[in-house]
Amino acid sequence: MVGVNPGNGDDGTMEMAYRERWEAEIEEMRRLLARFAMREECKWGKPTYTMGGKNIVILQGFKDYFALGFFQGALLKDPKKLLVQLGQTQAGRVMKFTGVGEIAAKAATIQAYVREAMAAEKAGLRIEKKQTSEFPVPEELKEKLRKEPRFRRAFEALTPGRQRGYLYHFAGAKQAETRMARIERAMPAILAGRGFLERKS
Repeated sequence: MVGVNPGNGDDGTMEMAYRERWEAEIEEMRRLLARFAMREECKWGKPTYTMGGKNIVILQGFKDYFALGFFQGALLKDPKKLLVQLGQTQAGRVMKFTGVGEIAAKAATIQAYVREAMAAEKAGLRIEKKQTSEFPVPEELKEKLRKEPRFRRAFEALTPGRQRGYLYHFAGAKQAETRMARIERAMPAILAGRGFLERKS
């Protein structure tokens, strides 16, 4: 999820990255979330809280911080400016923590945000995701697609989500040279049908 980015499968085993490092933070967050009418499940190897079968929040471990991820976080008002967008996720947002004390100090705020997320789910609110056609296509990519038919066919064969990931990544570079370098580096993965964040199997 890289941010809040659901993958495939739910084998029920806990495989959260940096789990040992954030053990105390996980337990503190679990204690806070246990007060809500949500069900804790293990999805994508991480503790995930659901309501009526819908994902609300997920606990995630990163090298430098522990995160509480909100699947529809972009809907929240975020008066304290605590939510961060990771990568190209459109709806998901995370709240970062570096220690148990920080979670305890922000307990009331965390609970307020979770209550708002639950209310949004009950109301059936969703972030309307941008379509692939709404993402800008850098001139460098247009040129590459025009010159190399095999590459164009491979890019067009990608799922819309994978195309959006690459477009977001390419367009994020301010310099034309950087955009071109990113395109060149991504070509092997695109030709193999993989998304930007997918590793070789």
